[in-house]
Amino acid sequence: MISAQDSVATQAQAPSLLKIFINFLQIGAISFGGGIIAYERILLVDRTKWLNPDEFMAFLAISQTMPGLNSVNLAVLAGDHLRGVSGAISATLGLILPGSVFVMALGILYASNADHPLANIILMGIAAGACGLLTAITYRIGGDHWKKIKSVAIIAATFALMSVAKLSLPLVLLIMAPIAIYLYRPSKSS
Repeated sequence: MISAQDSVATQAQAPSLLKIFINFLQIGAISFGGGIIAYERILLVDRTKWLNPDEFMAFLAISQTMPGLNSVNLAVLAGDHLRGVSGAISATLGLILPGSVFVMALGILYASNADHPLANIILMGIAAGACGLLTAITYRIGGDHWKKIKSVAIIAATFALMSVAKLSLPLVLLIMAPIAIYLYRPSKSS
């Protein structure tokens, strides 16, 4: 059981709410668009040593079972571990504030310039960039599946059903999932 003296000593070693907020604010600002879990690990384990590697992995595992974004869930758990409920609130606000302000500013900017031809050109460029990024990530994750004819056929059919035929995702899943399961069923020899 933790004594009152141990609790006071632990509280004295805990970072201030402002320090938690500022550190998570920095993560939210530099990781807008991806890599946020890696930045959280660098902050919590490597730089500040607020968590040890095992605690970080445990909090990450818990955050993945909770609804919502893993990075926000991790901020809540780490903040709570460091300073209780107020620490959880500080970490969460710090993490989501930069992205929220950025998206809000873009929304206001677009709302006031929606009729401007350059606004739509910029949005088309952003959409093209997002498609390119998604394609690159899909290619990287696919690995050896890109070398298999049946995998490429499933990908091409899924793309055609979604993009050309304009079917809804649930309908495409109802069509393609049984086909993929059949094609990749375990063989009788194994």
